Amino acid sequence: QVQLVESGGGLVQPGGSLTLSCAASGRSSSIFSINVMGWYRQAPGKERELVASITTSGSANYADSVKDRFTISRDNAKNTVALEMNSLKAEDTAGYYCHADAFVPVYTKYWGKGTQVTVSS
Repeated sequence: QVQLVESGGGLVQPGGSLTLSCAASGRSSSIFSINVMGWYRQAPGKERELVASITTSGSANYADSVKDRFTISRDNAKNTVALEMNSLKAEDTAGYYCHADAFVPVYTKYWGKGTQVTVSS
């Protein structure tokens, strides 16, 4: 019903910046029903964790580990969500996954395939 495609990952030095983008496409009724969009990440050997999320109205939520460094934004007209990551640390290295919660035809949490972010000198 909804497809999510991420872009923007890569290799960056500690202290550097990256911006991830995610675009949603699919059935219009499902797209219009999306409430929350955001990003999770998963490092090798660790559980997937929420990084940041944002509602249709723009209310954002961040993991404590990324507050004041990452900024999530959303363009409802274009069905996109972005994650601006600054002051990156080695511990931010992970696969980053876009998600979207849609309510039509039934509540479903959709996932993108992920994009790798590696922070290393």
